[in-house]
Amino acid sequence: MAWIQAFHIIAVITWFAGIFYLPRLFVYHAMSDDQISKDRFVIMERKLYWGISTPSAVFTVLFGGLLVSSAPEFYLSQGWFHAKLTLVALVIVYHISCGWFLVRFRENRNTHSHVFFRYFNEAPVLALIAIVILVVVKPF
Repeated sequence: MAWIQAFHIIAVITWFAGIFYLPRLFVYHAMSDDQISKDRFVIMERKLYWGISTPSAVFTVLFGGLLVSSAPEFYLSQGWFHAKLTLVALVIVYHISCGWFLVRFRENRNTHSHVFFRYFNEAPVLALIAIVILVVVKPF
């Protein structure tokens, strides 16, 4: 189980690295004026989303599921775990929305400013703080 937990943590770290950086790329993309920069951001965003973030999200869920399956009666009876699952579901929705923005940028249909993406970029930070507190402190 320790190996599965280790791989779960590694996948979480990698996934969050991607969803911290991708909206930052959106900030710079929304600020860019020349086509060369826009084309470069489209490539960077695609490689980060599909090459790193999405596989890491899949491995996070896979290894997390394996951990839960090792002691389902324990995890499923814990309030903190249900709160964590809710936050993870919201992070998955956030991840999918990043994919939607990625497509909007690729098709030159983005309507949001760099300021919007600066705020958008903060959501996963708050989720990560709450998830770590729930898992470590287990407040309920």
